[in-house]
Amino acid sequence: MARISREYLSNYLIYMINIKVLFVCLGNICRSPTAHGVFEHVVAENGLAEVITVDSAGTGDWHLGEAPDPRSVQAAKKRHYDLSPLRARQVTRQDFFQFDYILAMDHNNLADLERIKPGEYQGELNLFLSYGKKSNMEDVPDPYYGLGDGFERVLNLIEQASDGLLNYIVKKHPL
Repeated sequence: MARISREYLSNYLIYMINIKVLFVCLGNICRSPTAHGVFEHVVAENGLAEVITVDSAGTGDWHLGEAPDPRSVQAAKKRHYDLSPLRARQVTRQDFFQFDYILAMDHNNLADLERIKPGEYQGELNLFLSYGKKSNMEDVPDPYYGLGDGFERVLNLIEQASDGLLNYIVKKHPL
């Protein structure tokens, strides 16, 4: 019997397993691109960038094509996360056919997503912070209209939830 090399099996699994995660907030310029950048970084640090794909979107269309809010970019940059390549887009019904995890930043975003979710969606639609075990908060607060310290608070919450989410995914989908 032919023996399959570990390298071959590893490459095969990379093509077989592709977990897709979508983060959603209101305008896709503060919270969801921050979650996108942080989680993508965590995934890469853990050597899983080839098996986990990350994206972000907004429920609204006000900022289509725009870069993330400069305050989000600056706060993320201080922690070595690069949000500069990201551009805002609006979530679509088609996203439910492409993403295994669609994670809302707050209850309002979750309600908006529930309204457009196809009945046959088999993935997980949930609040992002439900994966963070160190916080009793359910919503990532929107820092857009607040002072600069709101962006640091958002980063703290997102970092905690990102670690929890990756642990959850690895347990659910042995990689």
